[in-house]
Amino acid sequence: MTRNLFLKLCVGTALLTTASMVHAAEHEVKMLNAGTDGIMVFEPGYLKIAPGDTVNFVATDTGHNAVSEVTPDGSKWEVGFDGGKVKFEQEGVNIYYCLPHKSMAMVGVIQVGQAVNKDDAMKQADTLEAGFAMNQGRLKQYMAQVK
Repeated sequence: MTRNLFLKLCVGTALLTTASMVHAAEHEVKMLNAGTDGIMVFEPGYLKIAPGDTVNFVATDTGHNAVSEVTPDGSKWEVGFDGGKVKFEQEGVNIYYCLPHKSMAMVGVIQVGQAVNKDDAMKQADTLEAGFAMNQGRLKQYMAQVK
């Protein structure tokens, strides 16, 4: 009986571990000098993912990084000029930018699951957009996709 219970626990643990690994996905965001949305862009500019997913920021062109501006829980994250990965656990809207090209509206939006902080993110996006020297409307276009 004890051996049978032990085997059931082992199989159950293995199934739970495998199930959680299957659901997590990795997405790619390219940091570009030029893309489908113009110059100085993250591509895609808007990305919807599930909690637990990872985003790999790829330094396709040099001189770009990714820095969080808005996160659901107020935490901060940053990816350096060589690119890197960020795992997103918290549901909500994340707005980020490239530090050297922030005034050029090199920004992106990642929605993780439900947009629990949508209203606050919209307000902060308006403030951020007011500081752009060019590419006006880019962030609003991305935020319009948040549902």
